[in-house]
Amino acid sequence: MAQGRSGGKRSALAEALAPLYIRDFRILWIGQAVSAAGGGMTKVALIFAVLAVDGSVTDIGLVMTAQVMTQIVFSLVGGVWADRLRRQILMLSSDLVRAAAQLVLAGLLVTGAAQVWHLAVGAAVFGGAQAFFAPAARGLMAEITPPEQLQRGNALMSFCISASTVLSPALAGVLITWWGPGLVLAADAVTFIVSAVSLAMLRLAPRSLPPAETFWRDLGTGWRELSVRRWLWLNMLVHMLQNLAVAAYYVLGPVIANESLGGPSAWGVIVSGFAAGALTGGFVALRLEPRRPLVVGNLALILTALPLLAFAVPMPLWCVVGAAFLSGAATLFLDALWQASMQQLIPVEVMSRVESYDWLISTVAAPLGLALVGPLAAQAGQAEALLIAAVVIVVPCGLTPLVPGIRAVRRAPDGTISGPPVPQLTHV
Repeated sequence: MAQGRSGGKRSALAEALAPLYIRDFRILWIGQAVSAAGGGMTKVALIFAVLAVDGSVTDIGLVMTAQVMTQIVFSLVGGVWADRLRRQILMLSSDLVRAAAQLVLAGLLVTGAAQVWHLAVGAAVFGGAQAFFAPAARGLMAEITPPEQLQRGNALMSFCISASTVLSPALAGVLITWWGPGLVLAADAVTFIVSAVSLAMLRLAPRSLPPAETFWRDLGTGWRELSVRRWLWLNMLVHMLQNLAVAAYYVLGPVIANESLGGPSAWGVIVSGFAAGALTGGFVALRLEPRRPLVVGNLALILTALPLLAFAVPMPLWCVVGAAFLSGAATLFLDALWQASMQQLIPVEVMSRVESYDWLISTVAAPLGLALVGPLAAQAGQAEALLIAAVVIVVPCGLTPLVPGIRAVRRAPDGTISGPPVPQLTHV
C-alpha cells in the first residue's frame, strides 16, 4: 500500500511538471529562469549604480521611471509587431538589445565614465525592448504548450519570477559588495544572452502571418477582438481596480510597519511573506485546476485585500505576514488561471495585441493608485484609506461570478478551456 501511495505521489508530480517534458517548453523555461535571476539582480544593481555616480534619491526615481515609461509607451507597438512577426525572433532580438544595453552601462560604470543620464537612457532602452518581449512571450507560450497544460506552464514560468524575487536581491547585495554594480549588470547581460540562445534552439511549427496592414488598422483589430468579449474587458477592469487599490499596501504598509510593527525589518519580513506566498501560489496552480477558472481565480484575488485590513488595525506582525502570504499566493494563482484562459480563448493571431492591452490597462492603474493614496490618507486617515482600498478590491472581485460570460469560461475534463460565443466582428 505504501508503494501505491508513493507511486500516486510520483504520478501527481509528473502530471504537475508535464510541460517540462516538452522539449521546446523545457528549453524556454530554462532560458527564462536564468534571465529572471539576472533581472532580479538588476533591480538592485541599478539603484546602487545611480548612487555610485553620486546620484540622488530623485535620480533613482527618474531612472526607474524612464524604464517604466518606455515600456508603457511601446507596449501596444510591441503587441502589434509580436502578432505580425515570428514571436521567437522578436523575443530573441529583444534579449540581444537588452544585453547590449546592460553591457554598455556595465562598461561605463567599470571605467568610471557613467553619469546619471547614461543610466536613464540605458533603462529607457531596456524598457522599450521589454515592451516587445512581453506580449510576444505570452503568444509564444500558446504556440509551444498544449492547451490542457497551459495553466501548469504559466505556473512554472511564474515560479521562476517569484523565486528570483526572493533570492536575486540577496544575491545582488553580495555581488555588488564584491564586484560593484557594473559587473552585476554585465552578469545580467549574460543571462539575456542565455535566454536568446534558448530561443534560437526552439523548433517551432510555421505560423501563418497576417497580411500586411497599417499599424493603426492592426491595433484596431486587437481592440475589437478585446471589446467584443464582454467577459474579457470586464475582467480586465476588475484587475485594474485591484492594481489601483493594492497601491495602498505599498505606500502605507512601510509607514505603518515602521511606526507600529518594529521598523524597517518588519517590512522586510512582510515582503518576504508575500514572496513566499507567491511561490506557494505557483505550486497550487500546478495541481489545482478549477472547473470555472475565472470565477475561482477572481474570488481568490479577494485575499489580496487581507494585508490592507491587517494594516488598518494594525494587527500583530505575524498576522500581517500571514495576510501578505495569502495575498501573494492568490496573486500568482490568479495569474496562472488568467493567462491560461486568455491563451486558449483569444485567437493566436491577435494574442499579443490583446495581451498588450491587458498589460497596459493593469499597469496604468498602479501609478495612479500610488499618486492617490497619499492625499486620500491625509484627508481621511491611514486606516480609512486602507479600508476604502480593501473595498475596491473585494466588491468587484466578489461580483465577477454574476457575469454570465465569466461563469461560461469552463474547463473540460481533458483540461482545455472553452468560453462564451464570440459576437461576429465587423471589419472595417
